[in-house]
Amino acid sequence: MRHLPIFLDLSGRLALVVGQGSVAERKADLLRRAGAQVTVTERFAPELLADCAVAIGTGAAESDLQALANAARASGIPCNIVDRPELCTFIMPAIVDRNPLTVAIGSGGAAPVLARLLRARIEAAVPPAFGRLAAIAAEFRDEMRRRLPDLQARRRLLERLFGGSASELVFAGREAEARDVFARALRDGAAAEGMVFLVGAGPGAADLLTLRAQRLLGEADVIVHDRLVGDDVLDLARRDAERIYVGKARANHCLPQADINALLIRLAREGRRVVRLKGGDPFIFGRGGEEAEALAAAGVRFAVVPGVTAALACAAAEAIPLTHRDVARAVTFVTGHTRDGRLDLDFTSLVKSSATLAVYMGIVSPPQLRDGLFAAGLDARTPAALIESGGTDEQRALHGTLDELVARAPGWTRGGPTLVLIGEAIGRGARQSGIAAAA
Repeated sequence: MRHLPIFLDLSGRLALVVGQGSVAERKADLLRRAGAQVTVTERFAPELLADCAVAIGTGAAESDLQALANAARASGIPCNIVDRPELCTFIMPAIVDRNPLTVAIGSGGAAPVLARLLRARIEAAVPPAFGRLAAIAAEFRDEMRRRLPDLQARRRLLERLFGGSASELVFAGREAEARDVFARALRDGAAAEGMVFLVGAGPGAADLLTLRAQRLLGEADVIVHDRLVGDDVLDLARRDAERIYVGKARANHCLPQADINALLIRLAREGRRVVRLKGGDPFIFGRGGEEAEALAAAGVRFAVVPGVTAALACAAAEAIPLTHRDVARAVTFVTGHTRDGRLDLDFTSLVKSSATLAVYMGIVSPPQLRDGLFAAGLDARTPAALIESGGTDEQRALHGTLDELVARAPGWTRGGPTLVLIGEAIGRGARQSGIAAAA
């Protein structure tokens, strides 16, 4: 270890910045954010170091930088000369600020650009909610020490709270509930609380998951998943996590919805962290709303993590705009599932809106869809697309009018999940316009 990483308390203390330019301004701002009283000067004078806690030099004359470094070293004042490690007594790290949490990355002056690149990765992996969680823990610090004088007992409790529902409630923006969990754990010594996360797995590609979904998969005790969730996504789960398959193929549910609701409630009441993993987005034709209602009625804490829904994934992969200011200012999501053998849609309203129409499970009833829309006045020349396994490596697309799709679909489809897109915006896609679209 080339340098000892420490965190200086600069609140109300004096700091000196010698130099000018944008770098000097950024260093001064950083010191102010740490609570220091900052003096910025273009030229160095020894008296400026009086009572200073730290000094930084950048963008000044070489003679001033040398003089600052020598005087600070002689006075025992920590000094940093930017990009001059041989003149420094401390190195400024790349910083991830999640107040009150701070992550500092240093390379000993050897590769500051690499440290900044690592900071970008850590910033993505450590969202601001971690800072809010630490702040809530600080609120309970004195009471925790009073109730639990044993250090190891406090650590065990904090590990349980940070790894349980309290932290996830903070991530979901429900900080008042998180405080309730802290207070109840201190008051009652409550057992670990289970929690259910209704997580959207997106269209199937693992790299289209949200960062929160990836993190939850790596922390979950149990994964309850549907048929449309692929192995690439499931491979992100903890190796020792229990996996429960509940099917949910159309008209062929290996576990009825009521039983799935009961399963989620039971697992959470056992104190387990449960990820209910659904293809696409949980609240768009995923019956996530029903599961949320059941969990709320049972008093089980839950949070919803959105996913890339099929309409967005399919359209993006085919470079099709769902809205276009010249032809479509809205998009409507509907399901192609039938009820009692009939496609139960308000075709007249759909045609009048001029919105792009995204039909989920669109392969179920294409003739009924075509006939209903044509009867309501849809122009038979309106562009349409049938997209199968959208957003995955298996994606295929069939373009044409509705008549053409209905005629070709039975021999074309391979049985994957499908989406039908209908509307003038479909013809404005880059691929349909002869413009090359990046894969």
